[in-house]
Amino acid sequence: MDTRDQQAPPPRRGIRRRARLLCGAGAAALTLTAGLASPLNPAPEQAQADSDGKKTLTVAVAQSVDSLSPFLAQRLVSTSIHRLMYEYLTNYDPKDNHTVPGLATAWKPSADKLTWTFTIRKNSKWSDGKRATAEDAAWTFNKIMTDEGAATISASYVANFKKVTAPSPDKLVVELKKPQATMTAIDVPIVPKHEWDKVEDFSKFGNDEKFPIVGNGPFVLTGYKKDKFVKLEPNKSFWRGAPKFDELVFKTYKDQDAAVAALKKGEVSFVAGQPSLTPAQAADLKNAPNVKVNDAPGRRFFALATNPGARTKDGKKFGNGHPALLDQKVRQALFLSIDRKKIVDKVFQGHAVEGEGYIPPRFSDYFWKPGADQKLAHDPKKAAQLLDEAGYKKNGDGKRVGKDGKPLDFRILCHATDPIDKSIGNYLKEWWGDLGIGLEVQCLDNVTDPWYAGEYDLAFDGWSVNPDPDYVLSLHICGALPSKPGATSPTDNFICDKKYDDLYQKQQAEYDPAKRADLVKQMQSRLYDTGYMNIIAYPNAVEAYRTDQIKSVTTMPSDAGNIYGQDGYWSWWSAVPADSGDTSDGGSSAGVVIGIAAGVVLLLGAGAFVALRRRSTAEERE
Repeated sequence: MDTRDQQAPPPRRGIRRRARLLCGAGAAALTLTAGLASPLNPAPEQAQADSDGKKTLTVAVAQSVDSLSPFLAQRLVSTSIHRLMYEYLTNYDPKDNHTVPGLATAWKPSADKLTWTFTIRKNSKWSDGKRATAEDAAWTFNKIMTDEGAATISASYVANFKKVTAPSPDKLVVELKKPQATMTAIDVPIVPKHEWDKVEDFSKFGNDEKFPIVGNGPFVLTGYKKDKFVKLEPNKSFWRGAPKFDELVFKTYKDQDAAVAALKKGEVSFVAGQPSLTPAQAADLKNAPNVKVNDAPGRRFFALATNPGARTKDGKKFGNGHPALLDQKVRQALFLSIDRKKIVDKVFQGHAVEGEGYIPPRFSDYFWKPGADQKLAHDPKKAAQLLDEAGYKKNGDGKRVGKDGKPLDFRILCHATDPIDKSIGNYLKEWWGDLGIGLEVQCLDNVTDPWYAGEYDLAFDGWSVNPDPDYVLSLHICGALPSKPGATSPTDNFICDKKYDDLYQKQQAEYDPAKRADLVKQMQSRLYDTGYMNIIAYPNAVEAYRTDQIKSVTTMPSDAGNIYGQDGYWSWWSAVPADSGDTSDGGSSAGVVIGIAAGVVLLLGAGAFVALRRRSTAEERE
């Protein structure tokens, strides 16, 4: 689908994310107290305005906004923008992803871990001047819990919530049905109740009817034109301090080469591609004057997904997926014919590593790879054997046919704006053609509609994974299926497997980091064996910016990470204009290193100090 941020929520191929949530099992209670000295606490120095006007940072994106509503958005560009507009309860340190305060300054579970109390900061204001309170957070969560339209994307975050209340403006209380280890990784944008309680139908409201849009993040959205641009301005009352650029613009390009050309001309400040630049584009930009290419391990995976038979939560089937793909042998035969090394070498040209488990190696605690006897390594002969066993043998013309005599032909959804999809599609046509299978590569501007309608056989898929993997893992539980045919829902590709669901529930409730990591790895093994999707590669984050427009910008992680699509707002909030006169050390070419002394986690029951770590993502889904 489209690239999703794990929220995110994350968008398809752009998807929403976390890591090591809680250290130490059996903690009776723990408290995080913020307020230690930190480079992120003081307001950043403001850039001086140029004589010819305001300083604008323009980000070229190859993906259209699917919705400005945080209750509906899935694409990476959309969820990334929401992180700039709204605060979440917690955030992630850009240096190493550990949990830091957001709208909440502290959090503490009860001894039985069934009640969590969050302290809401007193210095967060909505851009219309009103204070952001616990009531806004309680209203946001309760709306997701009770309104099907509001729950479209974020239902998995609150599925275990029993009751949410705001006893006072600075106290939020969440009561759970059972213990939940992901309570410091609730990636839900908190919206202002006084603005959103006027919405009648959350499934249709796009949050694009009046501007500026009220928010409490570092930026305020001031203008939007579908498939053209999104404009934001600094939130002068943001509690961390306002950003240094006077304006931030996300400009949509349907042609990625055109976006790269615009960067070379100085018409845009930054380009990320969809979601990364191609090797050829990166090589070209490395020789361009005043351009810096950032090439670092990414938080995404690139996958091949099959349609397992689209269905609703109540089991109603829909769509027109090929029935042959319901056979595990057929799915595994397709995967066995894929030469991942060739794709990494020839298509990504080394800017990726071969895919294995569902969680990228960047998140080492959860990274899994199949054993030698489990791995579906490149083996065309074995693939042919499996097809024979499944009853699809070659006829005199070399075509695989079923028992009904019909040839085995598939369709694959491809993003028209993504050259990577097209290149790999050509390899699949060749490899599957050698097996006697036909393939139509359907490259579309909009793959979302046929995907949700179940009108596809296979698709190029991908997600941005958070430091905590809970959200991306939730995309494959039965509860993520749509309530009705074709409806928008969190499901990735209609997977519903009881064994996987059971493992998901166990990992979500497991507080011991090592035990939880083991459960997550078991889930990845289950996904791998069922064969409904296969991870082809983990692409690098390959992006570029103009050094004569941007002096410095924060990557995440700061030592070697991505700029675009972060689990937080650090990149654009921290970006320093090239001629700002700011003499501070901006950092290396890969980005500004920002460290956070985010607070102390006091493990009362054990009397020990531990660090809470968090997700990296879906953001977004696309």
